[in-house]
Amino acid sequence: MFIIDLNYIVPLEQVDQHMVPHVEYLEKYYEKGIFVVWGRKEPRTGGIILALGATKEEVEKIITEDPFHIHKLAEIRVTEFWTSKYRPDLKGLL
Repeated sequence: MFIIDLNYIVPLEQVDQHMVPHVEYLEKYYEKGIFVVWGRKEPRTGGIILALGATKEEVEKIITEDPFHIHKLAEIRVTEFWTSKYRPDLKGLL
């Protein structure tokens, strides 16, 4: 599993101009079963995406399609982690 951590590096007005295509990008990878959860940080300084993927390189390649990456609106960091314990109802996901 991967945590994709986005930190905005431009004013929110610029981020908002690209929000619709960003959400379309998120939905594309949700439908493919790669993105499982996403949302805004509070305060609104960026966002978090939880992703499933075979490798970190695969996830990093997917990120290159994000309008926030393309337009240099956010710094994006990918952290891979291995689940040690999780709720039993998440077993099929993890």
